[in-house]
Amino acid sequence: MAREARRPRVLFVGPTKYDLPLPSYLAKKWDALAARMELRVIGRAGVLGAQDPRFRLTNVPRRTPAGAFHLALVPILAAEARRFQPDVIVTQSPFEALPVLAARRALRPRPRLVVEVHGEWRMAARMYGSSVRRLYARLADRAAVFALRRADGARALAPFTETLVRQATGREPICSFPAYTDLEGFLEDPVRPLPNRPTVAWVGVLERAKNPYAFARAWRIVAERLPEARAVIRGAGPLRPVMDELVRDFPGRVEVIPWLPATRDVARLVDGSTLLALPSWSEGLPRAAVEAFTRGRPVVGSAAGGIPDIVMPERNGLLVPPGDAERLADALVRVLSDRELAERLGRGALEDAGRFHWSPERYADAVRDLVDRAMNLR
Repeated sequence: MAREARRPRVLFVGPTKYDLPLPSYLAKKWDALAARMELRVIGRAGVLGAQDPRFRLTNVPRRTPAGAFHLALVPILAAEARRFQPDVIVTQSPFEALPVLAARRALRPRPRLVVEVHGEWRMAARMYGSSVRRLYARLADRAAVFALRRADGARALAPFTETLVRQATGREPICSFPAYTDLEGFLEDPVRPLPNRPTVAWVGVLERAKNPYAFARAWRIVAERLPEARAVIRGAGPLRPVMDELVRDFPGRVEVIPWLPATRDVARLVDGSTLLALPSWSEGLPRAAVEAFTRGRPVVGSAAGGIPDIVMPERNGLLVPPGDAERLADALVRVLSDRELAERLGRGALEDAGRFHWSPERYADAVRDLVDRAMNLR
């Protein structure tokens, strides 16, 4: 009873864009969290067709000149923190922790700061958006480490991100558990058999971090060795021309779908594939791989970042050196041309999918535990 006498006040800060009212999958997450703590959320405004007193949304664009978005957060954070008086502030990355550090200097009592580490922060300036961002990549690296070291603690997602926290701070993360992922659309229908035609699926943004260049080179090798193979790419981004060139060169064998309206539609795309290709330079805990597992599809991916945390060679997929298009092609051909192997790896993927299926309640319990631990830090 003493624990519930006063629920902790938690302020969540991140660049996520929210529509109001919240879509059902996000409403379940935030409702579960709100049942365990008083909360406020600072994020970016999407389509606002309703009001939700828990959310403080800003129209500051995410893609602005270097640091402009986070500088704009400082007065917003300071004002909301004075009103709400949080016990703990949780930021979505080290970069949102920087304006929190600036704003909380004037707060008394000073709230605890917990930084979530979802992946390799060094990728942000180097592998996403305009190439101009690489000019300040080293400065961004130092700023992220600065924020992590001055935070009260960090939350990791899996072994890879735990290692990142240790390397940056010399401390263990407060907690480690996966990000909330809505898998309802992937669990509604029974798992389907593999398609008769060998098919590669790609699901993800078309940015340098996902390494579409390696995929394109690998596909050309696969297409020559397996004339019946096809590829379906669901994604949009600045490197869309890389995939469009494959469409032109392999008519009827490569399809690009920029956007799908619902997770169930993505599940159907995965159902029509033999495997998921994931040649990223790095991932935190790859959501696309988890989604593929729920549909009984193996993953052929890079042995990089957090991908080896969930893709186990010869059990639920295959791993290749990052950036090695020839090895990627060999692995794709091996699975696509051997249905028995593809089915065996798919069974392993389906068996492992349950490890990553967290209900909103289980996720909210983990966040409450994180908050309690942060409040009890010396």
